[in-house]
Amino acid sequence: MNNETRALQKSSAELIVLALVEQQPRHGYEIAKLIEARSKGKLEYHVASLYPMLYRMESKGWVEGRWVEKAGERRRRFYRITSQGRKVLEKQRESWSEFFEALQRVAGIQTAS
Repeated sequence: MNNETRALQKSSAELIVLALVEQQPRHGYEIAKLIEARSKGKLEYHVASLYPMLYRMESKGWVEGRWVEKAGERRRRFYRITSQGRKVLEKQRESWSEFFEALQRVAGIQTAS
């Protein structure tokens, strides 16, 4: 992964995580694997960097975490989006959409219609 991709990945991390926990509660390892799978390997987040971000998002009130124990499995903390997190996600989606539209116009990138 090049430096430009890393910079974009870092700035979009909260949007990505909020979008994934919007769908259903998830734990950090599952979030990391989904990001990698859905981006076809273009984006990678290590669990070691995801958890501090999830803790920050929890302290901001964007997500709520709860511990879940299942027989034969280790205890995991599942995160779900809050109503405040939904508002933040919507604003981030609008900002990124506007950014990409502007970038496409300036750079002459044609999108498939």
